Amino acid sequence: EPAGPAASCAAAAKAPVKKNAKVASVSVQLEMKALWDEFNQLGTEMIVTKAGRRMFPTFQVKLFGMDPMADYMLLMDFVPVDDKRYRYAFHSSSWLVAGKADPATPGRVHYHPDSPAKGAQWMKQIVSFDKLKLTNNLLDDNGHIILNSMHRYQPRFHVVYVDPRKDSEKYAEENFKTFVFEETRFTAVTAYQNHRV
Repeated sequence: EPAGPAASCAAAAKAPVKKNAKVASVSVQLEMKALWDEFNQLGTEMIVTKAGRRMFPTFQVKLFGMDPMADYMLLMDFVPVDDKRYRYAFHSSSWLVAGKADPATPGRVHYHPDSPAKGAQWMKQIVSFDKLKLTNNLLDDNGHIILNSMHRYQPRFHVVYVDPRKDSEKYAEENFKTFVFEETRFTAVTAYQNHRV
């Protein structure tokens, strides 16, 4: 097949963007990892309510390698793990696939309320996303994260360098870094299904 300009364009689009040094050096440590691991082995469940419910365990991280003088924003979003809907089988204490996923919920992001802040401030203490709330209300107008109950999600954590350059949007791709901790995935539920959770 001839490798025309379209093919080389597609290849270029897939090439990883070289990240700005302000984010390239950033690393993140998940706090309470032992607790997350324990829940993950059982199959973590997160309660979603109409009014919005805080996560338990709370997503908390420690940050390293930021430029102490640069400004950063920290945010989270939640992506579906797969395209399935689940149900809990009490007799076997296990999750079973119940069918295709419901239509995707609006993909919202949650900015840490201290954003933007200097790298020095972020690195000084554990960063806790304890204001973040999960809801199953598709019409939510409180800015909560909207999730489908009985679906599985992967939280993602993003560090964004606030670029002072005038045309900073041109560099958007290189000014953020995403971290995914697989042990934080969960099933959204309206009530705990597994009595051990």
